[in-house]
Amino acid sequence: MTLIKSISGIRGTIGGRPGDTLNPLDIVKFTTAYATFIRRSGKSNHGRIVVGRDARISGEMVKNIVCGTLMGMGYDVINIGLATTPTTELAVTMNEADGGIIITASHNPRQWNALKLLNNQGEFLTAADGAEVLRIAEAEDFEYADVDKLGKYTEDNTMDSRHIESVLALSLVDAEAIAKRSFRVCVDSINSVGGVILPKLLDRLGVTYTFLNAEPNGDFAHNPEPLEKNLQGIMDEMRTGKYDLGIVVDPDVDRLAFICEDGMMFGEEYTLVSVADYVLSRTKGNTVSNLSSTRALRDVTEKHGGQYSAAAVGEVNVTTKMKEVNAVIGGEGNGGVIYPESHYGRDALVGIGLFLSSLAQKGCTASELRATFPQYFIAKNRIDLTPTTDVDAILLKVKEMYKNEQVNDIDGVKIDFADGWVHLRKSNTEPIIRVYSEAGTMEAADELGKKIMQVVYDSIS
Repeated sequence: MTLIKSISGIRGTIGGRPGDTLNPLDIVKFTTAYATFIRRSGKSNHGRIVVGRDARISGEMVKNIVCGTLMGMGYDVINIGLATTPTTELAVTMNEADGGIIITASHNPRQWNALKLLNNQGEFLTAADGAEVLRIAEAEDFEYADVDKLGKYTEDNTMDSRHIESVLALSLVDAEAIAKRSFRVCVDSINSVGGVILPKLLDRLGVTYTFLNAEPNGDFAHNPEPLEKNLQGIMDEMRTGKYDLGIVVDPDVDRLAFICEDGMMFGEEYTLVSVADYVLSRTKGNTVSNLSSTRALRDVTEKHGGQYSAAAVGEVNVTTKMKEVNAVIGGEGNGGVIYPESHYGRDALVGIGLFLSSLAQKGCTASELRATFPQYFIAKNRIDLTPTTDVDAILLKVKEMYKNEQVNDIDGVKIDFADGWVHLRKSNTEPIIRVYSEAGTMEAADELGKKIMQVVYDSIS
């Protein structure tokens, strides 16, 4: 049983003892602390907070507790029901709310859930703001509203359509060109909210579709992280030759991966690369991704005359850097596309609209488009930790061992070699060290990563 408090929100397994898991008592405590923080911040005083959730089995239970707690704090609640993370982010600004809570554990397995916390801009709380929420929770420094000041509860079922309309209104989403191509796509929506909103988007774009794992029941048909090892079902379906493109999203639809018409992975890392290439060909500017993302984005950015910058892992870190360098497109290598013309949040709907526009305008297949980008391969490994593992000491040892190489320590340790790189960082969501490595072939990338992993294992033993 696990409870993790980080820049990614309050995340844990359902059930178990208070303080150790995401259970009703802890949900109340952290929701209360969040509402207290929002009120004290004074940045918005409309008195309303948006709540949305993915289709996880525990979602209804968590939603009821969250909404009741917010009302007990004197906030009016706008419940938008089953909704993607980007839909909920947009709902905050569209409803002039003081904040928002997204009930989702993203790519984590079915037994997990989480509270993702938003400010009045529909963006994730900063690390400092999150720390203040945790302080308030720990100190129980809060007070509930009296009976005459309790909040009201309303439901809003319009946000899916409003989100879709905002995507269609983007200047670089060419709905006409997409419709003319008469795309046939296969979509794996992993039994969550993608199965609710994506058919509506594809209908508006004139795309013919088949859905796998469409029912939003939260009983995930496979591991929900959109990695190749978890996607054999849709890859096999693509090999039937009936489709132009495969589309995969995670349970809260902020991550996006594509599969080529021949059943081969387009590459999760190349979701952002391909969209950025399209955007930069029409809008000059800079890009940002996190440290664990492919060098291909840097190469594509420089090809178009822009400047690439790296940020620490985490959406709020990426968006902060994007604002700092005035980036026109950015995101994370895990399939997260952030397009400021829409909003500062990873949004698979925006990614789909831009990618299909690029594919339609170029008149090529997905595999032909993929072949136009620099060829890199990223190996993703993990090192499982015990509660007593001194991760910081391990990372310091790695940094010292490779001090003669180009080392970046803004988020864990990243070592840049001439022909590749390795990035080790503590996960914000699981008790592990994530190990990312990139090189010109998958074999070389995996070998490079495992070489550094052995250093870690030697330190632990």
